Parts: sequence; C-alpha cells; structure tokens
Amino acid sequence: MNAPFHSARGASLRDPFSAYVADDATAELIRPIAVEHGWAPEKVNKGGLRNAVQSLSVSASPNILFVDLSESGDPLNDINSLAEVCEPGTVVIAAGQVNDVRLYRDLLSSGIQDYLLKPFSQDQLRDAFANAQLTISGPRVNEPSIDRPHVVAAVIGVRGGVGASTVASSLAWLMGDQAGRSTALLDLDIHFGTGALALDLEPGRGLTDAIENPSRIDGLFIERAMVRANDKLSVLSAEAPINQPLLTDGSAFFQLQEEMRNAFETTVLDLPRNMLVQHPHLVHDTHVCVVVVEFTLAATRDAIRILSWLKANAPQARVVVVANRVPPGGSQEVSRKEFERSIERKVDIVLPLDAKIASQAAKLGQPVAKVAGGAKIAAPLNQLVKATLSGVDGDEEGDVAPGSLLGKIGNFKQFIGKKPKAIAA
Repeated sequence: MNAPFHSARGASLRDPFSAYVADDATAELIRPIAVEHGWAPEKVNKGGLRNAVQSLSVSASPNILFVDLSESGDPLNDINSLAEVCEPGTVVIAAGQVNDVRLYRDLLSSGIQDYLLKPFSQDQLRDAFANAQLTISGPRVNEPSIDRPHVVAAVIGVRGGVGASTVASSLAWLMGDQAGRSTALLDLDIHFGTGALALDLEPGRGLTDAIENPSRIDGLFIERAMVRANDKLSVLSAEAPINQPLLTDGSAFFQLQEEMRNAFETTVLDLPRNMLVQHPHLVHDTHVCVVVVEFTLAATRDAIRILSWLKANAPQARVVVVANRVPPGGSQEVSRKEFERSIERKVDIVLPLDAKIASQAAKLGQPVAKVAGGAKIAAPLNQLVKATLSGVDGDEEGDVAPGSLLGKIGNFKQFIGKKPKAIAA
C-alpha cells in the first residue's frame, strides 16, 4: 500500500483517488476537498472499509485511497485484509474514532500513510492529501537502479554480545544516509532481534507471517511488512513469543531475499551464527560477510571456525573482519597481533569502545552511526561502508586486507598454550 517499493508503472491507468466512508457527514467533508484536487466527487463512496475491500478485489486500486474504519470491530486485521487487495503503490489514508496510540502505530506499521481521528477538520484532510500526493510524485526511493547492482551484506557475530546487531543497524543506516542506496535491514534473530528496537520502531508481524506462510511472500507482502525507518531504510524484524518456536526449512528466508533484491539496492542481513548451521543457503548469494569479533580467547576460537566455514560455504563472498568495542590502551584479553596470528589474517576495521555514544544511541533509539557525529568511532564505521561497497558501482578496491580466511585449530592450541601476556599471571 503506502510507500511504494516498485515504480508506479501503471499509475496513469488507475484512478487518482477513491474514498469509502461510513457516514454522510464525512462524505460531505471530503467531496469539496476532492474537487479542489481535480478529483471526481462521485469517487467518494459509502460503505466504509468493508465496501473498499469488496470493490478493490474486482477493480484496480487508486493512487490515493481514503478508508473509514469507524464501523470496523478489528481495524488492524481489517487493514491487513485491505492490503491483500490493494496494488503496490496505493497510498492509504485511514480515519476512525478510536483514539489509541498503539493502534495508530500498528496501523502505520501495517502500511497506511496516515490515520485521522474523527472528527477531523478540512485543513487536516488537505494536509493528509498533500502528503499523499508528495509520496506519489516524489522519487521512488526504493526502486532499484539498473545501474547500481544489488549488494547483500551479512553481518555475523562470532559470539553473542560482540555487538553484531549494533554494527548491522549502523551499516544499514549508513548505506542509505551516506551511500544513498535504498536499503533493507533483515534481522533474522526471530525471538530476540533488536533491528527494530535500535531504530525505535515496532517490529510488526511481517517476519513471523513470512515464516508461517512462505507462499504469501511477494512484492505486495514486502511492501506491507517492511517497517520504514526513513526514506532510504526499511526494516523487517520480529519479537516472536519465546514460548512459540518457529519451525522453518528456510524457504521463507530465501524468498524474502529474492523479493528484497527486486525492491532495494542493498540488503543487510543481521545473521545470528546459529542460522549458519541451520540454513547455510542464506550466505550463498551474499557479496560481503562482515564478521564481528572481540579480542578474547573464546572469540578467537569461534572466529577461526566461522572463517573456515565461510571459506567452504560462501567462497564467493568477500570477508571483512571487524573488531568491535576495543578498549583503549591495549587492555583487551588478547592482543590484536596475537588475534591476527591465530586467525591467519588481518583485522580489517577496529571500532573503539565508546560507552557514552552507545548509551546515547540506545536512549534516543538511533543507530550508533547516526549519533557518533565527530567521535572516534565515526571514521571506522564510514570505512566499513567503503569496505562493503568496495568494487561495487565502479568503485576501486578499498583498503580492506583480503588475507586468508582459514584458521587452523592447531595454531590456536599453540597460542593458548603460550598464554598471552595480557592475561598472564
């Protein structure tokens, strides 16, 4: 519905406007405003949302659709029914009598552009229609360019707590803000994902619906399920109940990636390491794997194993190793030199520990990259974007050291046998 993810190729063949209202007073309020915009007043129909669903199931949906939810017993569920019959690109404005913040946020997450609380004024209606027209006439920010190849970047933490989700949200935000690429952030931690939380968004049910009903995944589903963070970034995340395990063969994830490839210029996967074992096909089409590490013994061991796994299962992917939350003064458990010797390759990017920036980002509900400003962490985050896009869009190769992806457990055993100076008694 709202915020089209595909160009309005047939927009000229569709009606510019239709409205479905529940009472005469609302109809009389809308008709003169419709005339002001050059729309036919007879396009204001009685019947509310139920009539809208019935009518649009057998006819093309308009560019701008106004629906009245006053007679709806379950507005959110009914809006989802409307999404099933609306074509991509339709901008939906809803009105109703329920004054509830959660309902308002849920309706926006489901894909409508605006929700007007009845009774509303003519000025409010004019503003809503003006914003809708800007959405239609403005650039299709999520329309992939044939001149800009799609990039898939998987962000993988070698251990829980290394900050891979923080890196993923910052990378996705910078892809849109700095690189100007329409970007989808797909958080595949179904029960405990923080992709939406990091951006102060409600995750919605899109991802869980996709897992439960993979056959429903198409362009319209992506348009309805994705939660927009800004003009260049949309998020698909979940907070599935922890007492309800979601069983899947991974086909839903594959289909989601396919549809995102058609709708965006970049996909950033926040990929928990356990997903690598369960669904190795998730990295078969990735261009870049960002492996987030920390300088500890446990992370060293797991980095060796994951880098070796990626070499065998994603040989096409360029690997970027990012050390996160590195304290100043070399006070980490394992030195950078010892870590690099153990994994048999260089660490490409080091993100310094900055507790103040991290705390501020969490409080504001914004990615670290947006809050960083001129802090020391900003430069390496920008370097990460360049490393991810290295060789893409005609760019020259960056400073990312290719290195070897293979680490040997034998070398690691020798390393821990020598006992690093940082933790020696």
